[in-house]
Amino acid sequence: MSPLGCLSSASRGRAVAEKPCSVRTAFQVDRDRIVYSNGFRRLKHKTQVFLAPLGDDYRTRLTHTLEVAQMARAMARALFLNEDLVEAIALGHDLGHTPFGHSGETVLKEIYSADFSHNAQSLRVVEVLENNGAGLNLTVEVRDGILKHSKGYGKIIPDDPAELACTYEGRIVRIADIMAYLNHDLEDAVRSGVIRSEQVPECCMKALGGTHSDRAATMIRALIASSEAKDGELHLKISDEVYLAMTALRQFLYDNVYRSSQVHQDFEKAKKMLSELYAYFLENEELLHQQLMKMQMLGSNHDRQPKERTVCDLIASMTDRYAMSLYQKIFFPSPVV
Repeated sequence: MSPLGCLSSASRGRAVAEKPCSVRTAFQVDRDRIVYSNGFRRLKHKTQVFLAPLGDDYRTRLTHTLEVAQMARAMARALFLNEDLVEAIALGHDLGHTPFGHSGETVLKEIYSADFSHNAQSLRVVEVLENNGAGLNLTVEVRDGILKHSKGYGKIIPDDPAELACTYEGRIVRIADIMAYLNHDLEDAVRSGVIRSEQVPECCMKALGGTHSDRAATMIRALIASSEAKDGELHLKISDEVYLAMTALRQFLYDNVYRSSQVHQDFEKAKKMLSELYAYFLENEELLHQQLMKMQMLGSNHDRQPKERTVCDLIASMTDRYAMSLYQKIFFPSPVV
């Protein structure tokens, strides 16, 4: 491994000291804890872009997470970084994502707090919510990478050091996350009919390629070939042509997919459901308690924090189908047979 990679033996440790595993490194332990967590299993029924898709081929948060992990590992291996650390961060980066994708995140920003973000919620999942309040007790490096994997519509490779993960592995995951969603969201948008392939800017197709495989390979190679170790630092860089094409593709997706009428209509539906569930749980202590117990979140210090924080945690942990089913159960009339 490169001397710039993060050795597990050099980890800054865990919040609660533990006896090391005899067969796995600290980062392998973190990866396994994430994979076996409740939050990870829920990703399979959380939206990526399209609300609760019925088509089998559309991405979910889980398939997105796996694609990020694969791309990040490919880049980490080529740059001789720690693949186990990259994989742990990638697999945990979206554990706190809301139901209904970024629509759900926007709703919680409006009804709970403008400071709500899915990356901070992902950190909260592994530190506070899992294991009935005990958390997963992950290493500092994995927790840091989870928190700093995203900055909304920020730069693909940020200039502000405060936005950068403390390890190069964490920085790789941020880039892999963007590469993955640019690629698969485009494919899903064409499949759904929201856009047509001929609408995609020609500069993007020319620089990146016309298929999912070509685009992924182009982006990964552009980072590997352009990055360099200099003066004791690893400078992660993407070739200018590919970087500009990625930036143009992201703008195209925001303008034509994420802000499309179809996605906006689904956002309004998600907003109505989550807003009404949020208000209902604030007024119904008994059902709130039942739901926390059902989702194995009862011991997460909820008695020592504002009820609004507890309700936010509950709603953010729900899957799309669970939220829709619960909404129907609470607000739809029950027919008499």
